[in-house]
Amino acid sequence: MTVIRIPTQLRELTGGAGEVDLQGATVAELLAALNAAHPGFGERISEPDGSLRRFVNIFVAEEDIRFLEGIDTPVAPGEVVSIVPAVAGG
Repeated sequence: MTVIRIPTQLRELTGGAGEVDLQGATVAELLAALNAAHPGFGERISEPDGSLRRFVNIFVAEEDIRFLEGIDTPVAPGEVVSIVPAVAGG
């Protein structure tokens, strides 16, 4: 199982849960499992073509997947995956 950390802004989709446990070998598989378990999640973080929205960052073991293999980044059992919305301001 893999722990996925859910940001506060999206917890209404997980019934308030800040973490969910799911199975998947890649980030893409985990995101599909997350959307299957909590419908509507995918459309909040992904574009219609399946790519991540610009303002969504995903980390596997504290490494940004944009600098790894994107949504095809492998995830070992027990690793923590964090979904982090981008923060902007001045």
